[in-house]
Amino acid sequence: MKIHSEVYGCPSNIADCEIALGLLKESGFEFVDNPNNSDLNIIFTCIVKTPTEQRMIRRIQELAKLDKPLIVAGCMSKVEQRLIEKIAPEASMLGPDSIEEIIDAVKRTLNGEKVIFLSDLKKPKLCMPRIRKNERIGIVEISNGCLSSCSYCVVKFARGRLQSYSKEKIVKEVQTAVKDGCTDIWLTSQDNGCYGLDIGSSLPELLNTVSKIQGKFTVRVGMMNPTHTKQIVDELIEAYRNEKIRKFLHLPVQSGSNRVLKAMKRGYVVEDFVEIVEKFRQAFPNLTLSTDIIVGFPSETGEDFQATMELMKKIQPQKVNISKFGSRPKTEAAKMKQLPIEKINERSRKLHELTISF
Repeated sequence: MKIHSEVYGCPSNIADCEIALGLLKESGFEFVDNPNNSDLNIIFTCIVKTPTEQRMIRRIQELAKLDKPLIVAGCMSKVEQRLIEKIAPEASMLGPDSIEEIIDAVKRTLNGEKVIFLSDLKKPKLCMPRIRKNERIGIVEISNGCLSSCSYCVVKFARGRLQSYSKEKIVKEVQTAVKDGCTDIWLTSQDNGCYGLDIGSSLPELLNTVSKIQGKFTVRVGMMNPTHTKQIVDELIEAYRNEKIRKFLHLPVQSGSNRVLKAMKRGYVVEDFVEIVEKFRQAFPNLTLSTDIIVGFPSETGEDFQATMELMKKIQPQKVNISKFGSRPKTEAAKMKQLPIEKINERSRKLHELTISF
């Protein structure tokens, strides 16, 4: 039987897809690039942003029209089950925490059955077969879920509360990736900054352990929110001094206004973000800084937006990921009064023009 798969979104979703394909390969399935030539199609979805969700809807509809068995996996299946059933009534669904059910889901779907696997199995998704999307990159998920309660985020409904994986399993996963020829290890999760808080460990402790693994590789530490990073910044900087840790910091600030950050329920203030950045830059002058900004959050005033502009002028990150606010289902922010799209577009354009000049 031939399988076609597609994956969208974050490294964690890509890692889920890699594991699913690894398990399917072990069971004797083959893979094809064209969904028209397959016996079954799988799409690993992302719905972190409204435009992304619209893209997912269109793609699911396109795949459903092929009249082939279809499995919708990823975050959308967990959060928008009714929507999927509306646009693809015959499709099976597989949630992020049910990836180990992929073989059963595929076999039963091929037999004409519609199956729904959306339970929170809470098993570490490590040390499992993989087919890597990039042979050079080893994506290692260090935890699932997070500890934040951001008022705009829908991912928390798909991935749940923090479940940190053991250092032993993470080390084994990294060792396997290096043995497989990966030279670039990506440590990823919904929020690397809170890793270990539920198991008596921490991100710096993990990095110190991973750095001792034998082999020629570097480690790219994924996104960490200021909320928890501010508590470990000094230890984190010491861990970053190891030559195997890339001097890359992905620290989303989301807004330059403390009033907006409070409405977002981000758990930190602008000054926390600035302090972390300044400490990292003092320790590593060649640091690559990446941050995220949400433009047009409900109630964002002209003064709030100007504060964001001023913050970006002051910090000048090497990379700025700009998102136009779009309400997500089930979130608090979806119930707030939304700003006119024209205003959001104008602010996004101004911020983009500013940040490309850095």
